[in-house]
Amino acid sequence: SFHPAPARRAPNDFLDRERRAEDEIGRRMGATEASVRHDWTKTEIAEIFDLPLHELLYKASTVHRMYWDPSEVQQCTLLSIKTGGCTEDCSYCSQSTRHKTFVKPTPTMKVQEVLEAARRAKEAGSTRFCMGAAWRELGEKKNAFRHILEMVKGANGMGMEVCCTLGMLTPEQAQQLKEAGLTAYNHNLDTSPEHYPKVITTRSYEDRLQTIANVRDAGISVCCGGILGLGEDESDRVGLLHVLATLPE
Repeated sequence: SFHPAPARRAPNDFLDRERRAEDEIGRRMGATEASVRHDWTKTEIAEIFDLPLHELLYKASTVHRMYWDPSEVQQCTLLSIKTGGCTEDCSYCSQSTRHKTFVKPTPTMKVQEVLEAARRAKEAGSTRFCMGAAWRELGEKKNAFRHILEMVKGANGMGMEVCCTLGMLTPEQAQQLKEAGLTAYNHNLDTSPEHYPKVITTRSYEDRLQTIANVRDAGISVCCGGILGLGEDESDRVGLLHVLATLPE
Protein backbone atom coordinates (compact mmCIF):
# COMPACT_ATOMS: atom_id res chain seq x y z
CA SER A 1 0.00 0.00 0.00
CA PHE A 2 0.94 3.66 -0.25
CA HIS A 3 2.58 4.97 2.91
CA PRO A 4 2.54 8.60 4.00
CA ALA A 5 6.02 10.07 3.83
CA PRO A 6 7.52 9.67 7.33
CA ALA A 7 7.83 12.79 9.44
CA ARG A 8 11.43 11.78 10.08
CA ARG A 9 13.09 10.18 7.11
CA ALA A 10 15.85 7.63 7.36
CA PRO A 11 19.43 8.92 7.07
CA ASN A 12 20.74 9.22 3.54
CA ASP A 13 22.14 5.70 3.49
CA PHE A 14 20.86 4.08 0.33
CA LEU A 15 21.19 0.51 1.63
CA ASP A 16 19.24 1.35 4.77
CA ARG A 17 16.63 3.18 2.70
CA GLU A 18 16.17 0.23 0.36
CA ARG A 19 15.74 -2.22 3.26
CA ARG A 20 13.10 -0.04 4.89
CA ALA A 21 11.13 0.42 1.67
CA GLU A 22 11.07 -3.22 0.55
CA ASP A 23 7.40 -3.73 1.48
CA GLU A 24 6.15 -0.43 0.06
CA ILE A 25 4.19 0.11 -3.11
CA GLY A 26 4.74 3.84 -2.91
CA ARG A 27 4.60 6.97 -0.79
CA ARG A 28 2.35 10.01 -0.66
CA MET A 29 2.97 13.62 0.35
CA GLY A 30 0.00 15.91 -0.03
CA ALA A 31 -1.44 15.34 -3.50
CA THR A 32 1.78 13.82 -4.84
CA GLU A 33 2.28 10.06 -5.03
CA ALA A 34 5.52 8.31 -5.92
CA SER A 35 6.71 4.74 -6.30
CA VAL A 36 9.79 2.93 -7.55
CA ARG A 37 8.96 1.57 -10.99
CA HIS A 38 10.78 -0.26 -13.77
CA ASP A 39 7.99 -0.21 -16.38
CA TRP A 40 8.06 3.40 -17.59
CA THR A 41 7.01 4.06 -21.18
CA LYS A 42 8.67 6.63 -23.43
CA THR A 43 5.38 8.52 -23.56
CA GLU A 44 5.25 8.82 -19.77
CA ILE A 45 8.88 9.95 -19.64
CA ALA A 46 8.34 12.50 -22.42
CA GLU A 47 5.40 13.99 -20.47
CA ILE A 48 7.68 14.56 -17.47
CA PHE A 49 10.52 15.76 -19.70
CA ASP A 50 8.25 18.41 -21.26
CA LEU A 51 6.99 19.86 -17.95
CA PRO A 52 7.68 23.56 -17.33
CA LEU A 53 10.92 23.89 -15.36
CA HIS A 54 9.40 25.18 -12.13
CA GLU A 55 6.72 22.48 -12.14
CA LEU A 56 9.40 19.83 -12.69
CA LEU A 57 11.51 21.25 -9.86
CA TYR A 58 8.49 21.23 -7.52
CA LYS A 59 7.57 17.63 -8.31
CA ALA A 60 11.16 16.43 -8.09
CA SER A 61 11.70 18.20 -4.77
CA THR A 62 8.49 16.73 -3.34
CA VAL A 63 9.44 13.17 -4.31
CA HIS A 64 12.96 13.72 -2.99
CA ARG A 65 11.58 14.77 0.40
CA MET A 66 9.46 11.61 0.59
CA TYR A 67 12.54 9.41 0.65
CA TRP A 68 15.49 11.54 1.72
CA ASP A 69 16.32 14.05 4.42
CA PRO A 70 16.46 17.29 2.37
CA SER A 71 18.89 18.88 4.83
CA GLU A 72 21.55 16.21 4.28
CA VAL A 73 24.14 15.97 1.52
CA GLN A 74 26.66 13.16 1.27
CA GLN A 75 30.24 14.30 0.79
CA CYS A 76 32.22 12.07 -1.58
CA THR A 77 35.80 12.22 -2.81
CA LEU A 78 36.73 11.10 -6.33
CA LEU A 79 40.31 10.15 -7.16
CA SER A 80 41.72 9.30 -10.59
CA ILE A 81 43.99 6.36 -9.82
CA LYS A 82 45.05 6.02 -13.47
CA THR A 83 44.81 9.04 -15.77
CA GLY A 84 44.95 9.24 -19.59
CA GLY A 85 46.18 6.78 -22.18
CA CYS A 86 42.78 5.20 -22.83
CA THR A 87 42.40 3.49 -26.22
CA GLU A 88 38.64 4.15 -26.50
CA ASP A 89 37.43 6.80 -28.97
CA CYS A 90 34.74 8.41 -26.79
CA SER A 91 34.34 11.77 -28.55
CA TYR A 92 33.83 13.71 -25.31
CA CYS A 93 36.84 12.39 -23.38
CA SER A 94 40.14 14.22 -23.00
CA GLN A 95 41.80 11.03 -21.70
CA SER A 96 41.50 9.20 -25.02
CA THR A 97 44.68 8.60 -27.01
CA ARG A 98 42.62 9.30 -30.15
CA HIS A 99 42.46 13.03 -29.29
CA LYS A 100 45.17 15.67 -28.92
CA THR A 101 44.71 17.09 -25.42
CA PHE A 102 46.82 18.41 -22.57
CA VAL A 103 46.12 15.37 -20.39
CA LYS A 104 49.37 13.62 -19.53
CA PRO A 105 49.03 9.82 -19.15
CA THR A 106 50.10 8.51 -15.76
CA PRO A 107 50.57 4.97 -14.44
CA THR A 108 48.24 3.43 -11.86
CA MET A 109 48.81 4.89 -8.41
CA LYS A 110 50.38 2.78 -5.66
CA VAL A 111 48.07 1.16 -3.11
CA GLN A 112 49.44 3.13 -0.18
CA GLU A 113 49.15 6.42 -2.09
CA VAL A 114 45.48 5.74 -2.70
CA LEU A 115 44.78 4.66 0.88
CA GLU A 116 46.50 7.79 2.18
CA ALA A 117 44.19 9.83 -0.07
CA ALA A 118 41.22 7.91 1.35
CA ARG A 119 42.34 8.70 4.90
CA ARG A 120 42.60 12.40 4.07
CA ALA A 121 39.16 12.28 2.45
CA LYS A 122 37.62 10.75 5.57
CA GLU A 123 39.31 13.30 7.80
CA ALA A 124 37.86 16.04 5.58
CA GLY A 125 34.33 14.68 6.08
CA SER A 126 33.78 12.38 3.10
CA THR A 127 31.80 9.21 3.73
CA ARG A 128 32.31 7.74 0.25
CA PHE A 129 35.58 7.29 -1.62
CA CYS A 130 35.45 6.81 -5.39
CA MET A 131 38.27 5.60 -7.64
CA GLY A 132 38.41 5.95 -11.42
CA ALA A 133 40.80 4.47 -13.97
CA ALA A 134 41.08 5.52 -17.62
CA TRP A 135 41.06 2.33 -19.62
CA ARG A 136 38.63 0.30 -21.73
CA GLU A 137 38.33 -2.66 -19.37
CA LEU A 138 40.10 -4.54 -16.62
CA GLY A 139 40.59 -7.45 -19.00
CA GLU A 140 43.82 -9.30 -18.21
CA LYS A 141 45.25 -6.57 -15.97
CA LYS A 142 45.64 -9.09 -13.16
CA ASN A 143 48.32 -7.22 -11.21
CA ALA A 144 46.48 -3.90 -11.43
CA PHE A 145 43.24 -5.59 -10.42
CA ARG A 146 44.89 -7.20 -7.41
CA HIS A 147 46.05 -3.76 -6.30
CA ILE A 148 42.59 -2.28 -6.84
CA LEU A 149 41.07 -5.00 -4.66
CA GLU A 150 43.53 -4.00 -1.95
CA MET A 151 42.49 -0.36 -2.35
CA VAL A 152 38.81 -1.27 -2.04
CA LYS A 153 39.43 -3.41 1.05
CA GLY A 154 41.53 -0.69 2.64
CA ALA A 155 39.04 2.14 2.09
CA ASN A 156 36.17 -0.09 3.18
CA GLY A 157 38.13 -0.97 6.31
CA MET A 158 38.16 2.73 7.21
CA GLY A 159 34.37 2.62 7.45
CA MET A 160 33.79 4.41 4.14
CA GLU A 161 31.51 3.51 1.27
CA VAL A 162 33.64 2.69 -1.78
CA CYS A 163 32.85 3.02 -5.46
CA CYS A 164 34.86 2.48 -8.65
CA THR A 165 34.68 3.17 -12.35
CA LEU A 166 37.06 0.83 -14.16
CA GLY A 167 35.48 0.24 -17.56
CA MET A 168 34.02 -3.10 -18.58
CA LEU A 169 33.92 -5.94 -16.03
CA THR A 170 33.38 -9.68 -16.26
CA PRO A 171 30.98 -11.39 -13.82
CA GLU A 172 33.98 -12.84 -11.96
CA GLN A 173 35.65 -9.45 -11.56
CA ALA A 174 32.41 -7.92 -10.31
CA GLN A 175 32.06 -10.67 -7.72
CA GLN A 176 35.63 -10.13 -6.51
CA LEU A 177 34.97 -6.42 -6.11
CA LYS A 178 31.82 -7.20 -4.13
CA GLU A 179 33.76 -9.54 -1.84
CA ALA A 180 36.41 -6.82 -1.34
CA GLY A 181 33.70 -4.48 -0.03
CA LEU A 182 32.75 -2.36 -3.04
CA THR A 183 29.56 -0.36 -2.44
CA ALA A 184 28.80 0.95 -5.92
CA TYR A 185 30.10 0.81 -9.50
CA ASN A 186 29.81 3.69 -11.97
CA HIS A 187 29.28 2.80 -15.62
CA ASN A 188 27.46 5.36 -17.75
CA LEU A 189 25.35 4.74 -20.84
CA ASP A 190 26.19 8.25 -22.13
CA THR A 191 23.23 8.69 -24.51
CA SER A 192 20.39 6.84 -26.25
CA PRO A 193 21.02 3.56 -28.09
CA GLU A 194 20.22 5.31 -31.38
CA HIS A 195 22.67 8.18 -30.92
CA TYR A 196 25.41 6.13 -29.29
CA PRO A 197 27.25 5.07 -32.51
CA LYS A 198 27.80 8.76 -33.31
CA VAL A 199 29.64 9.22 -30.02
CA ILE A 200 31.63 6.00 -29.55
CA THR A 201 32.62 3.21 -31.94
CA THR A 202 35.12 1.16 -29.90
CA ARG A 203 32.52 -0.48 -27.68
CA SER A 204 28.84 -1.20 -28.15
CA TYR A 205 25.81 -0.16 -26.15
CA GLU A 206 25.29 -3.82 -25.33
CA ASP A 207 28.81 -3.95 -23.87
CA ARG A 208 27.81 -1.25 -21.41
CA LEU A 209 24.52 -2.93 -20.53
CA GLN A 210 26.34 -6.23 -19.94
CA THR A 211 28.77 -4.66 -17.48
CA ILE A 212 25.85 -3.06 -15.63
CA ALA A 213 24.16 -6.48 -15.47
CA ASN A 214 27.37 -8.11 -14.18
CA VAL A 215 27.67 -5.49 -11.45
CA ARG A 216 24.02 -5.75 -10.45
CA ASP A 217 24.12 -9.56 -10.38
CA ALA A 218 27.09 -9.38 -8.00
CA GLY A 219 24.99 -7.37 -5.55
CA ILE A 220 26.79 -4.06 -6.12
CA SER A 221 24.79 -0.85 -6.40
CA VAL A 222 24.81 0.55 -9.95
CA CYS A 223 25.61 4.22 -10.51
CA CYS A 224 24.62 5.03 -14.08
CA GLY A 225 23.75 8.14 -16.05
CA GLY A 226 24.51 10.01 -19.24
CA ILE A 227 25.96 13.15 -20.77
CA LEU A 228 24.01 16.02 -22.33
CA GLY A 229 25.32 18.11 -25.20
CA LEU A 230 26.71 15.35 -27.42
CA GLY A 231 24.77 16.52 -30.47
CA GLU A 232 21.70 14.50 -29.49
CA ASP A 233 18.05 15.38 -30.07
CA GLU A 234 15.53 15.71 -27.25
CA SER A 235 14.16 12.32 -28.30
CA ASP A 236 17.60 10.87 -27.51
CA ARG A 237 17.46 12.33 -24.01
CA VAL A 238 14.07 10.71 -23.50
CA GLY A 239 15.49 7.50 -24.92
CA LEU A 240 18.39 7.52 -22.46
CA LEU A 241 16.01 8.14 -19.57
CA HIS A 242 13.83 5.27 -20.78
CA VAL A 243 16.75 2.82 -20.79
CA LEU A 244 17.81 3.94 -17.30
CA ALA A 245 14.27 3.87 -15.91
CA THR A 246 13.56 0.37 -17.20
CA LEU A 247 16.77 -1.32 -16.05
CA PRO A 248 16.04 -4.29 -13.78
CA GLU A 249 15.96 -3.53 -10.05
